[in-house]
Amino acid sequence: MSANSSTVGQLLLQGPVCLGWKQDLEGAVYHLANCFLLLGFMGGSGVYGCFYLFGFLGTGYLCYVLWGWFDACGLDIVLWSFLLATACLLQLAHLVYRLHEDTLPEEFDLLYRTLCLPLQVPLQAYKQIVHCCEEQVLTLATEQTYAVEGETPINRLSLLLSGRVRVSQDGQFLHYIFPYQFMDSPEWESLRPSEEGVFQVTLTAETACSYISWPRRSLHLLLAKERYISRLFSALLGYDISEKLYGLNDKLFAKFGLRFDIRLPSLYHVLGPAAPDPGPASTEEEEDVHEAAGSPPRTPTNVAQMPPCSPPPAATDPPAFASRARMSRPDSGILGEDSSSLVLEDFEEVSGSESLMDYRSDGEYMR
Repeated sequence: MSANSSTVGQLLLQGPVCLGWKQDLEGAVYHLANCFLLLGFMGGSGVYGCFYLFGFLGTGYLCYVLWGWFDACGLDIVLWSFLLATACLLQLAHLVYRLHEDTLPEEFDLLYRTLCLPLQVPLQAYKQIVHCCEEQVLTLATEQTYAVEGETPINRLSLLLSGRVRVSQDGQFLHYIFPYQFMDSPEWESLRPSEEGVFQVTLTAETACSYISWPRRSLHLLLAKERYISRLFSALLGYDISEKLYGLNDKLFAKFGLRFDIRLPSLYHVLGPAAPDPGPASTEEEEDVHEAAGSPPRTPTNVAQMPPCSPPPAATDPPAFASRARMSRPDSGILGEDSSSLVLEDFEEVSGSESLMDYRSDGEYMR
């Protein structure tokens, strides 16, 4: 062990044993090969970084082959350089094959960059989603119906790629569906995997549309198998349904143009169960109260006399609101009704409660 260490020390201190240094420099091919190797080792990561790396390394090793064959005249130099150049060329061919394999059709590539890339969805997971819809892009002509109310079964989930779809119920317009929105997300979430149902709305293409569609059974199998894809669809569908709900909320306006918010307490009185109508007993109690208000108040004897003060101004009775007969709503154990039952008349004053109609802004109501 000590003999080996002393030999290494002598080599390091004394330098290599050379009979003589060559006075002439190597040829230009040798220096060109080193330049290519230097540029190659400066490459980055990723697919295109690998293209840069192996491209320059392969070129540099090919220059070494030429230098070893013509100048150095060494068989070992030629063989090793050729093997290294071949390995770089094979790696480049593998990268080209992977890029060709990962190439998606134009519509699906645009969908990935628009919807999935901002969420950092892996390309492999996205390819599983695309494979589930069989990479087919379907079309709708103008005024062609995608689903008919009460007839079309809920057996798929579709995503609009281009165009605009009109959603209506009983001939009444509800909202639009724009590109990169789900066409039937509420219907998808309303049913369990084992349940069946039909559409409650009609979907009609206003312009020429293109969309992709996943069969219900195949998509449920994919979601049950891949947890990440299941959570991704849950987030996308939840966001899509909330956008549709707020789109319906934009249609609720008061008579003076104030936009209502479905989260404000004023709509709780509208959506909640109505207060019971006052009976005869309550009418008699109100009459007694008015009579008591009209009679002069009695002064108790055990209270000290207060100093005289200026009489208060005469109170004027507020103008009575015109009473309208309203149909009583059926009792329900669930707070809220369907959004189609919200008409402008429902925002009138509710007896026994304070409504947002009495205020000019949300801020005044909240105060």
